[in-house]
Amino acid sequence: MKDVASAAGVALKTVSRVVNGEPGVHPATAERVRTAIDRLGYSRNESARVLRRGRTATIGLVIEDVADPFYSGLSRAVEEVVIDHGCLLLSGSSGEQPGRERELVETFCARRVDGLIVVPAGEDHTYLRSELEAGTPVVFADRPPGAGLDVDTVLADNVSGAGQAVRHLLGHGHGRIAFLGDDPAIFTAAQRLQGYRAALGGLYDERLVAMRPPSLEAVRADLARMLTLDDPPTAVFAGNGRYTVTVLRALAGRRLALVGFDDFELADLLQPGVTVVAQDPSWMGRVAARRG
Repeated sequence: MKDVASAAGVALKTVSRVVNGEPGVHPATAERVRTAIDRLGYSRNESARVLRRGRTATIGLVIEDVADPFYSGLSRAVEEVVIDHGCLLLSGSSGEQPGRERELVETFCARRVDGLIVVPAGEDHTYLRSELEAGTPVVFADRPPGAGLDVDTVLADNVSGAGQAVRHLLGHGHGRIAFLGDDPAIFTAAQRLQGYRAALGGLYDERLVAMRPPSLEAVRADLARMLTLDDPPTAVFAGNGRYTVTVLRALAGRRLALVGFDDFELADLLQPGVTVVAQDPSWMGRVAARRG
């Protein structure tokens, strides 16, 4: 920075103001400083800046899987808000592994992030208490934290959304509605099962429920079992976007009414179309980032 000040014929403080975007520098002087910076190839020492200001201008984000369209949309929205605030986003995927979630969070905290946004994989978040006591802002998204942790949380109304999906099918004359969803240990999957069951009431049949991580082989097997029942399903409610796509592949031309929770790419091009209960991951990401 001394070389830049010498080349531009200004004081060190003036260079510092220009580099940090502070006011109080005449435009012509600021341009002279920027020209000297370009000519000398100067770059700001971020480590020293962090030590001076006590913040890193970084936010940590833990999601379930960046390959999942829902979470990629959420991540993109968080990143846009973070960038708008002059910060950098650090992110990682837990893969529904609580140990991996904790490892990512602790790694981000070791890098002194200024805030955390967490889509939790586990239910024990007591490891975050020291960060909260130190004043690190923490926001949970899509799923709540475990018991005993009081933090801001951004959730969709999964129970109501699932109920809407089932009532839509009931309104079209379907009384035998199957539910294929993710592992019931996952908060959102359990909430959607609750909404499905409540909307069906006395029509609920546990034989029409299958919940486990989605795979084509598993969904094919579950549908095959259900379709051999004396009173098979005439419709399917899929618990998330990945499940909807997997069910479509598994059906392979068989005609069953289908409603999915979450929109998915190219859904509008299918014939016949697929009805979805669409939540907005971008909205969730923006709200979580602004609370952080």
